[in-house]
This record gives sequence, structure tokens and C-alpha cells, in this order.
Amino acid sequence: MMALLWIRGILTHRFLRVAGAVAGVALAVALLAAMTSFLVHASASMTVRAIEAVPIDWQVQVLSGADPDRVRKAIAGAAPVKVVDGARYADVSGFEASTDGTTQTTGPGQVVAFVDGYSKDFPAEVRPLSGSTDGVLVAQQTAANLHVQPGDTATINRIGLPAATVKIAGVVDLPDADSLFQAVGLPAQAAPQAPPDNVLILPRPDWLQLFEPQMKQRPDTIRLQWHVRLARDILPTDPVTAYTFVTGAQRNLEARTVGQALVANNLGSRLEAVREDSLYASVLFLFLGLPGVALAVALTFAVTSSGAARRRMEQALLRIRGGTTRTILFLSAAEAALIAVVGTLLGLAGAWLFGLVAEPEPRAILSVSNPALMLVALFGVMLGFVALVFPAWSDARGITVAAARHVVGRAGTPLWRRLWLDILLLACAGLLFWQSASTGYQIVLAPEGVAETSVDYKAFIAPALFWLGAALLTIRLSSSVIARNSKLLRAIVAPTSGPLAPVVSAALSRQSSRLTVGIAMTALAVSFATSTAIFNTTYNAQARIDAELTNGSDVTVFGTSDRPAGAHLAALTVLTDAVAAEPMQHRFAYVGADLQDLYGIDPKHIGRATNLSDAYFGGAGAAEMLARLAATPDGVLVSEETVQDFQLQQGDTINLRLVDARNHQYHPVAFRFIGVAREFPTAPKDSFLVANAAYVARVTGSDAAEYVLMRSRGDPAVLSRQVSSVLAVDPSLKVADVGQAAHLIGSSLTAVDLGGLTAIELGFAVVMAAAAAGLMLALGFAERRRPFAILGAIGASPAQLGAFLWSEGIVILAGGLIFGLLSGVLTAWMLVKLLTGVFDPPPEALSVPWLYLATVLVLVIVSVAAAVISASRRSALTVEQLRDL
Repeated sequence: MMALLWIRGILTHRFLRVAGAVAGVALAVALLAAMTSFLVHASASMTVRAIEAVPIDWQVQVLSGADPDRVRKAIAGAAPVKVVDGARYADVSGFEASTDGTTQTTGPGQVVAFVDGYSKDFPAEVRPLSGSTDGVLVAQQTAANLHVQPGDTATINRIGLPAATVKIAGVVDLPDADSLFQAVGLPAQAAPQAPPDNVLILPRPDWLQLFEPQMKQRPDTIRLQWHVRLARDILPTDPVTAYTFVTGAQRNLEARTVGQALVANNLGSRLEAVREDSLYASVLFLFLGLPGVALAVALTFAVTSSGAARRRMEQALLRIRGGTTRTILFLSAAEAALIAVVGTLLGLAGAWLFGLVAEPEPRAILSVSNPALMLVALFGVMLGFVALVFPAWSDARGITVAAARHVVGRAGTPLWRRLWLDILLLACAGLLFWQSASTGYQIVLAPEGVAETSVDYKAFIAPALFWLGAALLTIRLSSSVIARNSKLLRAIVAPTSGPLAPVVSAALSRQSSRLTVGIAMTALAVSFATSTAIFNTTYNAQARIDAELTNGSDVTVFGTSDRPAGAHLAALTVLTDAVAAEPMQHRFAYVGADLQDLYGIDPKHIGRATNLSDAYFGGAGAAEMLARLAATPDGVLVSEETVQDFQLQQGDTINLRLVDARNHQYHPVAFRFIGVAREFPTAPKDSFLVANAAYVARVTGSDAAEYVLMRSRGDPAVLSRQVSSVLAVDPSLKVADVGQAAHLIGSSLTAVDLGGLTAIELGFAVVMAAAAAGLMLALGFAERRRPFAILGAIGASPAQLGAFLWSEGIVILAGGLIFGLLSGVLTAWMLVKLLTGVFDPPPEALSVPWLYLATVLVLVIVSVAAAVISASRRSALTVEQLRDL
């Protein structure tokens, strides 16, 4: 009964303080639950996207002399299998074809045969371009080398046997050629081998007829592989766990087929890359989410500590009426139970409602049986009890009426101020940050071929120390300005207090401890909102740059040498949603024995259709490098890897072998090395070349532009549909927009959709910023209703009372915004530098969301104004009300 009466009393007379504590617990629980939900969903999403990007999970190569059927049975026993199809490979010494009075000859190649139904089970392996899919199919690069088309004949130069002639039925693309023709059994650290340039696909009966004799004479030139797709619905949703499961199944298969087969675990390799990104998602959770949770916890403790003086008075009165320490703690525990339970329930409900908008499947985390949810709920309950019971227990020891009536204040300077702990923390943060950023270390450690992964948690020390140091420095500087009644304080309050500025500033200087806490809480909330918004905006901007780098532009049309996309340039340029369309050559060139991608561009106009970042080039910015290329007709930009491999120096002459369109043979062409390109639109990450399209066209006898880059006026998907409609007459051309590219690289962290995370963090940041400023100010007013009432009783006018109220609000607002914005920008810059591994390429500058920051500013101002207006309306009290205070 006593507990119920106590709760009714505090709800009646101290409702604002209870509501503030409930809000603090609810914000902490809701943010923690929502962030955990995002983390779970992000990991599952990365796993799904990674699996979708793997056409063939396993390639099991049967060794010479082994029983293929036995190997197939071992596959079914080692893992849950959905599809197992056979593929046969035969090495050949080359192909020949005679067309238009000329004979073309290629180097070594491979002839492949698939079982019936293979194209249905593995549709991503062969993409028809022209002709029929029944009969002999030629890869598009081989068709270009031989200059053949459907209906022509080609000669296969078998190894150790006479040549055989076949009739071409169709031309196909092999999108997954790197995996389809990989060398199975190479060690993990071995460099990947390029797929063959020349490939024919034969029906299985024809292949057996042509190559069974070669298999008997040269068995080393013939291979049989089982292509496997696992039952993916049983894979764990976490990438690290899924990787462990798949690699374990691979080892089981290797144990079953020792000496009989070799396994290429394509799915495991993909998951191995994704697990690092999964840990980066956890890092984002810690870097961006935990400061918000800590802020909500600090807000809860600030709310409960704001009524410390009144709590001491209430405890003293309870002692007068016979209450013991046990009774006091019991009543405090009842109040804490109310705040903890209500706050936790509201927080979980808020996270669930927020998840309906931010997450596709919010119930994945917010379910009663989920252990993570139970831990979050337990955290909320503990927070409520610790925030209420611990101060009550601390104050309950020896509190008397006389002691309670004394002015509560600190006897001297706090220890941390005497030790200059704030400066020490900031100095340590700067030193650790400098060491981390200068060494270029990796915050996530994912050794190749090893299932265990880890996060270098020492990286969190620098931002944590900076966060604490900035908070303490804010308190130090604010206290110095307020407690000393400085000229700066009088200048800040002058606009709202007018001639009363000296009196108001003197009164505020007596409240420096409470005001500095309000400023610090507001600054931390604004800092959290600022740093989160800037980091997320920078992250999203880089995610688009990463996708655009992969795709080439907003919309890119991919063609081939025999069917160039540039042939349709006139029709593409006039599309309503196209701002610009620029052709780009994509050829192949030999650098020594290394075949590399060569891109021919118009340096003066390429920037109209795509964005070229300074980070793409080494030694100079994008504008300078393109100008250098335009001024050097035979100039070439070379990738960093090629420069290192061939020990090139700027100004060197490089002889590249290019295909001449007039005789379809490779010929050496001299280029001058003028600069380094780290990245380039559509280019691979390792080895590529960039040259002037006009020079490439002149020395090869062909001005065909295989690609067309297009900038969209609005949504790239709309322009992509328009382009696809125009190019429907030529199915060999592939149209891709930047949104599709973002999905294809979805296992990369910068392609993880941070929409949910952004909505969670920015939404809570706005609420916390408004609550920290307005709530702390309102609680301060509520605790000092008696002094304001006395001022009114002795004749102070409403305008004079308003001068005190508005001045207090402007002090908290000015200090909180100045310190908060400054520390927020520095924190965002630090986060971007520490998480450099997330970005590819690194951002040139921070992206600032001005509209969001303006919204935060307005809401903080509104919350402060609402607190002041509410306090002004309640400042006039009657004598009876004054006696109740």
C-alpha cells in the first residue's frame, strides 16, 4: 500500500521527472533493439546477396582414372545437394576459320560440353547472343577473333589428332567465364588465371565423338567436372557461420574423395569475402550505435540526478516520520520498477514500430524467443534500477533535515579538472588516431582460407577517448564562462535580458553546475546527430560512387567489337532522360604476355557522362590527368599493379599488342606511359590501361566504341528502360544501370543499404537532441519553481521573470550547439578516416547533409522555446501553491 501511495504521489507532483527518466530508458532500449535488428538483417541480407552472385557453388574435378559415379555419390553424401550436372573440357591447340577471303587463326583454346538440361540448372553460365542455341556455340570473343557468325564453319585443331570441322549455330556470352574455366586445385594464395580467349561449346554427343580419341592419347588434356548447387535454404543466415558450414562440407567431401577429385569451393570463396563485410557491419553498429545508447543512458542519469536536492529533502522528511533506510530504498525501488518496466516496454514497442518502416522484417529481432531481445530488455530494466536506486542509496546514508536544508554543492574543484583529464583524453585520442590512420591498418582481420575472423577493437579506443574528452572539455569551458560571470556570459544573455543582463548573468553563475550539465548533454546529443548524419551521408555517397565505378555511369550499354554499342550513339543521345552519352572503347591489349583491358576515351568529354574522382588517379587529380592524356595523343594511363609488375617509369615507351581490325591479328603499337590510374569506370581492379580513343582507332583501323556511358536526368532505372526499348533490335547489347550494379556488388559493405541504419540513427538523434536540450531545461525550471514564485510574489513582472528563463535557455542552446557541431564534425572525420577500408575509393571530402542538420537545429531551438514558455506559464503561483513547494 505504501508503495502505491508513493507512486501516486510522484506521478502527481513529480510527473516530469518520472516521464524524463522513462524517456531515457525507452530511448536506450529502442535504439539498442533497433540497431541489433539492423545488424541481424544486414548480415542475413549480405549472405543472401552473396549466395545469389554464385552461379556454381562447387566445381568438383574428377582426377584421371577415378570413377565419376563414385565421386558424384560422395558429393551427395558430403552436403545437402540440389543439382549436380556434368561438364567436359578439352584443350585444343587452336581454331581456324576462313571468311571474306581471309583465314583467321587463334591460339590455344578449349571445347566444352554440358549435359542436357545444364542451361536450365545453371542459367547464368551461357547467354545467347545470336543464332540458335542448338548445335555448336562460339564465345563472342572467339567469334570476333575468327570473324565468324552463325552459319559459318570453324576448324578445331585437336591435340595429337587431325583437325575437325564444325558448323557454327550461334554466338554466346560466358558471363561467368572466370569461374567456369578456373584451374581447380590451385592453392588459395595462387594468382587467379585468366579464362581462355577461345572457346567452343559442343553438344555432348558431338564432343564425345571428337574427343574420346584424344582422351585416350592425351588424358592430361581432357577434364570432367561435376558442377554442384547446394541446397541453399538450409545455410545459416550469418556469413561467418555460413562460411564455416560450407568449408566444413568441402573438407568432408575431400576426405571422402581423397585421391579421386579436386574441389573448387566458389560459394565458400564468396562467403569468405562477405564475412569481412559482415564484421564491418558490426563495426558500424559499435561505432555509430553505441554512442547513441551511451547518450540515452547519460540522459537517464542526468534526469534522475536533476532532482537530487528534492530527493534529499524527501528522504529527510521520511526519516522524521519514522522511515528507515530500508523503507526509503524500498520506495525508491518501487519508483525504479515503474520507470524501468514502463521505459523498457515503451522502448521495445517503439523499436518494433520503427522497424515496420525501417526494416523489411522487424520481427526477426523483436520476438519473445529471441535471446538478443531478452538481453536488451534486461539492459533496460537494469538501467532503470541503477539510475534510481543507486542515488537513493547513496543519499540515504545519514541524511537529516538539517543536512537536507543545506545548499548542495561541490566543496572544491573536481579531481578530473585538477588532473586535466579532458586534455589528457583528447591528447591520447589524437595520438592513437594518428598511429592508426598513418599505418593504414585493417580494422577487420579476415585471414584468407581461415574460418576465424576478428575485429581489432583497439580501434575503438581513439573515438571513445575523444568522445569522453570532448564532453569533459565542454563542461570545463562552459563552467569557466558561467561560474566566473564573464563578459562572454553577459554578452550571450544580453539579447534576451536587456538591462537585466548583469543581474541575470550573476544569477546564472550561481547555477553553473546545473547549466554545464545541460550544455554538455545538449552538446553530446547534437554531436551524435551531426557525426551520424555526416558519416551516413558520406557512406551513401560513396556507395553510389562504388556502384557507378562498377557500372561505368548512371546507365551503361555494353557491346562487343563486332556489335559495338557506339553504333547506336545517335539514337541514345536524343532520349528524353539522357543528359549526355559518351562512347568508350573496350579492347584487349597484351602487356608482355599479360592480356589486359584497354579503354579508349575522349579525355575532354568523358566527364560529361561519368564522374571521375581524384582518388581514381595517382600523382595528380582527375582534371590534370585527363588534360595530360588529351595533350599526349599516344599517352596511356596504366594501373598501379602493372606499373609495379613491369617496373615502369613515367615517360617510358610501352609496346602494346592490339588486334588490327584489317587482318584480325595482334600487332605491336607504341604508347607513352604518362600516369597511373588506380580505378576507372567499368575497369577491373587489378590490371587495365586507359588511352586516347582517337589514337587507338587510328592504329587499329577501327573506331568502334564497344561501350556507351550515359548520364541520367532523373532516375537511372527510367533511362535504362528507355535504352533497352531502343536497343531491343540487338539482343547482344547489355544495358545496366547503377541500381543494378549496387545490387550485384551487394555483398560489399558499401553496397549494404544503410537506409534502415540511417533512419534508426538519425531518427533517434533528432529525438535525443531535442530531449537533451528541452528536457534538461524543463527539469531545471521544475526544480526551481520556488525561487521563481518568490520573485513573482515580491513584485517581479512576467517580462522580468521571462528574462531569467529565456537567458537560461539561450545559454544552454548556444553552448550545446557550438560544442556539439564542432565535436560532431571532428568525430565524423575521425570515423571516416578509421573506416577507410569500407570505402572504395576513399571519399575526397565529407558529405554534409545541410537539410538534416538544419532540421536538428530547428527542433533543438523549438524544444528549448517550449520549455521556456511552459515554465513562464507556471511561474505565477498562489500562496497555497507556494507552500506546497
